[in-house]
Amino acid sequence: MAGNSKRRGAVRGTTSKKSRTVGSGGERRRGLEGKGPTPRAEDRPGHPAARRSARTTRQRREGAAKREVILGRNAVVEALTAGIPATELAVGDFLTDDPRTTKAKAAAQRTGIPVVVRGKNEMDQLGDGLPHQGIALVVSPFHYVDLHDVIAHHPSADVPDLVVALDHVQDSRNLGAIARSAAAFGASGLVLPNRRAASVTASAWRSSAGALARLPVARVVNVARSLGSLQKAGFAAVGLATTGGTPLPAVPAETWDQPVVVVVGSEATGISPLVAQTCDLLVTIPIADDTESLNASVATAIALDRIRNP
Repeated sequence: MAGNSKRRGAVRGTTSKKSRTVGSGGERRRGLEGKGPTPRAEDRPGHPAARRSARTTRQRREGAAKREVILGRNAVVEALTAGIPATELAVGDFLTDDPRTTKAKAAAQRTGIPVVVRGKNEMDQLGDGLPHQGIALVVSPFHYVDLHDVIAHHPSADVPDLVVALDHVQDSRNLGAIARSAAAFGASGLVLPNRRAASVTASAWRSSAGALARLPVARVVNVARSLGSLQKAGFAAVGLATTGGTPLPAVPAETWDQPVVVVVGSEATGISPLVAQTCDLLVTIPIADDTESLNASVATAIALDRIRNP
């Protein structure tokens, strides 16, 4: 019937009433039409080549995100003087040498860092649009170790092992200063959370005065769980608290005759409740009543000195 919305297609006329054939409505004809050139394997969703291409792109992006670039003549000279490991010293082909650039090139050559001459557009891309003064230092990604590497590291047979765990310390300069103190007092290594916390950057390198080059640093998913692993390995977990802990001078000297992990909380909130519950002992550093608190790196240095010199 004309206008029937349920009609499936044109019905071909036949000589027999027994076999009426329903038409395709043009679907078969359209199906025979060309679909254009076959896409490259990399462009076909689900194809192994497409998955490989996506993985390579992701790895490149992650590598670029991890790479750190130090810009400017003063900053580059300071970084090279501090011994920050780098993969390249980039200088613009338009750069006019002055005492700072000459010093930077000489320091890079002494340490085996390649000096690469780049055009202005390349320098602008390397600096991501920030002022670079025609010179930039590409810093190597820091090599972190596993927690068991820190546990297995024994700097000295004369004193018990000592580890410093940071519970979401945010300032990379504090991280560097803590690393410097940890190395000075013969610590086995540092433990850092891998999220919402300072990581080893150029700023941390400079603050550590080279200590990060010889101190193993582990990044962990969960600080409380990592403390549990250290406790199973024989470490006593001692947390630095702002209030409510045992005064550090009142802790018996024999407490420090065993392996110890010192837990340092964030600058704003201190040790988290879960980490505090995991600690075997909470200690406080007595300070004047009109002083709110100590800087995290200063408190760590005081605690480490007390542990090594009870």
